[in-house]
Amino acid sequence: MSLTQEHLAKIDAYWRAANYLSVGQMYLRDNPLLRRPLERKDLKQVLLGHWGTAPGQNFIYVHLNEIIKRHQLEMIYLSGPGHAGQAMISCAYLEGTYSEVYPDCSQDEAGLKRLCSQFSFPGGVSSHVSPECPGSIHEGGELGYSLSHAFGAAFDNPQLIVACVIGDGEAETGPLATSWHGNKFLNPRTDGVVLPILHLNGYKIANPTLLARIKKDELKKLLEGYGWKPYFVEGHEPEAMHREMAETMEEIALEIKAIKERALRQEQPERPCWPMIVLRSPKGWTGPETVDGLPLEGTFRAHQVPIKVDKGNEDVALRQLETWMKSYRPEELFDEQGVLLPEVAALAPGGNFRMSASPHANGGLLLRELVVPDFRKYGIEVPAPGTVRAADTEVLGDFLRDIITLNQAARNFRIFGPDETLSNRLRSVFEVTNRQWMLPTEENDEFLNSEGRVVEMLSEHMCQGWLEGYLLTGRHGLFNSYEAFIHVVDSMFNQHAKWLKITAELPWRKPIASLNYLLVSHVWQQAHNGFTHQDPGFIDHVVNKKASVVRVYLPPDANCLLSVWDHCQRSKNYVNVVVASKYQALQWLPMEAAAEHCARGIGIWQWASCPMECEPDVVMACCGDAPTLETLAAVSILRHWLPELNIRVVNVVDLMKLQSASTHLHGLPDAAFDALFTVDKPIIFAFHGYPWLIHRLLYRRANHHNLHVHGYQEEGTITTYFDMKVLNELDRFHLVLAVLKRLPQLGEKGKVLAQAMRDKLEKHHRYIRERGVDMPEILEWTWD
Repeated sequence: MSLTQEHLAKIDAYWRAANYLSVGQMYLRDNPLLRRPLERKDLKQVLLGHWGTAPGQNFIYVHLNEIIKRHQLEMIYLSGPGHAGQAMISCAYLEGTYSEVYPDCSQDEAGLKRLCSQFSFPGGVSSHVSPECPGSIHEGGELGYSLSHAFGAAFDNPQLIVACVIGDGEAETGPLATSWHGNKFLNPRTDGVVLPILHLNGYKIANPTLLARIKKDELKKLLEGYGWKPYFVEGHEPEAMHREMAETMEEIALEIKAIKERALRQEQPERPCWPMIVLRSPKGWTGPETVDGLPLEGTFRAHQVPIKVDKGNEDVALRQLETWMKSYRPEELFDEQGVLLPEVAALAPGGNFRMSASPHANGGLLLRELVVPDFRKYGIEVPAPGTVRAADTEVLGDFLRDIITLNQAARNFRIFGPDETLSNRLRSVFEVTNRQWMLPTEENDEFLNSEGRVVEMLSEHMCQGWLEGYLLTGRHGLFNSYEAFIHVVDSMFNQHAKWLKITAELPWRKPIASLNYLLVSHVWQQAHNGFTHQDPGFIDHVVNKKASVVRVYLPPDANCLLSVWDHCQRSKNYVNVVVASKYQALQWLPMEAAAEHCARGIGIWQWASCPMECEPDVVMACCGDAPTLETLAAVSILRHWLPELNIRVVNVVDLMKLQSASTHLHGLPDAAFDALFTVDKPIIFAFHGYPWLIHRLLYRRANHHNLHVHGYQEEGTITTYFDMKVLNELDRFHLVLAVLKRLPQLGEKGKVLAQAMRDKLEKHHRYIRERGVDMPEILEWTWD
């Protein structure tokens, strides 16, 4: 590419404008950014933002704009480095998108003043790339996830290039280090392109970064070993760097085009060696070289606020700041009204080719409704409760298989998981699709192909990041995982939930498909794996988030799971957590009854309860497949021994029904809750997870003092499935004992039954240690 000095000057002018606005957002809240020199007396003593990564991000953004305009590329920009929000805001403002979304930040003096006054200020915008910034799908508030998001955005977007800037600090995180492997899954014919830009500015907050300190040859070999073709752009002189970056971008754009064209000619496209950029520039580039006698540019001191304006140093600090601001020569960039000069603004692409205006970065604009078959036709026959068995997720697999088939043409649905889709009994999906995989295959491999609707990698971080990127760019999907290990992405869930909370408050951000977790191999089905695989606490973590965002479902059987999943897969702007069984288990409700029960989310199972006109002596509640089984088994024991006892069985599918209506949209009003649970009778609640979560959800209810919850107590190791419940006192015998303890009026009959239950527990203890399996009366039990 041959660049004239005039064109290089225009690139440099645009970059200076972006840097100028970035500094202005960091320091200035009241002074408009005009071409005339800034008056020191107008400057506020404000310390905001981070400077170190902003000039590098602006440099990258400007050159991406240049190549987009030259080649009419579809591209979005992911800003990985943390607190460089002012950089992307500045670029979005210069492109005009920011003013279109926020008219009060207009392209004039008043708009400039507003732009600066809101940055990192109460009621304004954050110092990292938040949802409020147009063009963003990646917040950057927490480091490590930019590259996985980029791959998620690229899947099934063959025309899209996802430019992902990775800070050398972020590159030290585990998730980012793993994310380099995403290129083994990207199909060059059917997917888009991820263009990583590793920005080496040398420092984190106070320490040097690893990748910036190893030798160039070692870094090159590392990246090549991951399967990338690195292009290095290094230096500190702007003019030389502009030329080198522009020529590198041109070469990469042509290389990407050639890869895509070659893939279209191949029946089975090969995995290409995708290009990437390593940009080495000084930290705090173009900032003051020294402050207070200490080096700044190119050191860790440039990380946050380079010049601190405090009482006692005002004159010196403000003079330094003024010199810094004037070094960008704003009089060459803005006119008297504070408007960017047309010849500078012309460097940016127009319309939706602007990265800050791309509909891919506002995925709801592109979202197409998922074609979902009628879930009822997948239901199993249940002639009577508790008499037939099925594997719940196996039944769901047939439903998901047909969702894949019905949406093949749209290519807008994927299943992500860490090598557990088969283990979680979703095998049916492989009747119509494969796992996407761009590496060689061997004779005994199963379900591997260059195209597939299932993407698996043994990294929960990658699966979560891929799904988030996929959803944020307007598609649908799910993440299936073992329940205990979903905790690996606790923090990623946090970030996505926060993103949804904020975007729901932005009218210009259109709703996206919900993030759906299918948690299988749960705590009560981990007897053979032992203690390490037992943790139902993810749902505790989830319910901490805003009620407007989170939903938690624990369907008791296959038909309920179908109904719940149909709802979740159609929903928008939620995080839905569904905990389900994968093993053969008793089924309780026929399809229509299941659909009605799930629509309510909670209800009395009248077929297992005393007549409606009778006042119950005790309420036995259950939530989750294993607690439901044990509760009903306990009820059958009580009915056999104490037929005069009035028992009400309440089953909970939608966990959030337990909260008050004032706390959660799904919450039951107090009157409705009291009608189910009474205001004065004992409640024996068998719960899938940690008992205190139920206490926490119900603490405002009138009958909370009569609540007694049985759940997971961190007990259990290699043992039988039933013994897991015994060790945690969730089994039928302990539940019967809990009822008897709260009903002393049962007298001698109660005492006899209590002793019988203790005898059963002792018998169970001996039996499993002699035989290694549960007693026949446990394994063969059915509802009578």
